[in-house]
Amino acid sequence: MEIVSAIEMERDWVKEVKEFDESKMGVQGLLASGVTTIPRIFIHPPENLSDLKPSSMHFEIPVIDLSIANRSKVIDQIKESFSTWGFFQVINHGIPMQDIEDTIKAFKSFHEQPKEIKSEYVWDQKVSYYSNFNIMWSKAVNWKDSLRVFTSPNPPKLETIPSACRKEVMQWDEYMKGLCGTLMELMCEGLGMNTNRLKELSCLDMRKFVCHYYPYCPQPDLTLGLPAHTYRGVLTLLLQNEVSGLQIKYGDEWVEVKPIHGAIIVNVGDLLQIFTNDQFKSVEHRVLANACKESRVSAAVIFNPGKRGESDIYGPLTELLSTENPTLYRNFTIPEILKQGLTDDSSSKAIVDLFRLNCNDNAK
Repeated sequence: MEIVSAIEMERDWVKEVKEFDESKMGVQGLLASGVTTIPRIFIHPPENLSDLKPSSMHFEIPVIDLSIANRSKVIDQIKESFSTWGFFQVINHGIPMQDIEDTIKAFKSFHEQPKEIKSEYVWDQKVSYYSNFNIMWSKAVNWKDSLRVFTSPNPPKLETIPSACRKEVMQWDEYMKGLCGTLMELMCEGLGMNTNRLKELSCLDMRKFVCHYYPYCPQPDLTLGLPAHTYRGVLTLLLQNEVSGLQIKYGDEWVEVKPIHGAIIVNVGDLLQIFTNDQFKSVEHRVLANACKESRVSAAVIFNPGKRGESDIYGPLTELLSTENPTLYRNFTIPEILKQGLTDDSSSKAIVDLFRLNCNDNAK
């Protein structure tokens, strides 16, 4: 009887998830319907909820000012931040504050439109509105909605991008491409490489824009905005509004990334950790369910290599390897990653584990 009951409960859970997904209302629509408790499909397992409070150690992730005239100081700060934290916030990056504020406003405006408008973009190939990626295979549904646009190398037709944020999506993509190019040059210089090394690997060429919207949650202790994960790409540049929620793993502690008006958060992806042979760290991060009445909005641009053929080989960069610093990873191709079913850039299954060599391999 217990087995039958468990099967029935699983069947009911799948049915509820499917109904929510097919309703196209998203979490914002669910909240607008007047719910005061979260549906059970949003309740995460206890292991995801046991340590939601940030560290009491008063850690803060590094903040790097790009306006500092001392280039070598900035380079050293980037190298130190990526070696220890895997994250930093960058300020005075040259992007006009008015454009930043208008961008956040436009993204928020899209997500607060009626579902009839947003549902036009549900799971389109290049422009997608959705609540959760791989929703039917998740242990629990996350309390957030998302807009995803593949902006490069083959951008969508402008008319297919939601009119509420069409101009802002493409403008923000250009801003982030420029800023990321600058950061990549500084990173390469800090590693003792040709400043164009990552650009030559086509690391600026494949870009995906993702705007997450985290509305108020009536029971934030029972769910998450995004569970712990790393990004599989090279770099992610993220803008957030003034509502907090992002936490990163620093040692055994979860540290809150406190919003700084106009700052851009930069974090190492799994591929960059591999390229640098573990000199830079891709660390876990997560987003708590939003306990504030004001919605949290974040906009990420994820950078990946654009060269994706079977002959395009990736792995630790040879100029960073030596007898004292042997390779920690085997070479691979992007199609090899995709064949593993690793199609979402954010996941708890890091590709560093997939390609890491064991001690015996290094000894050969």
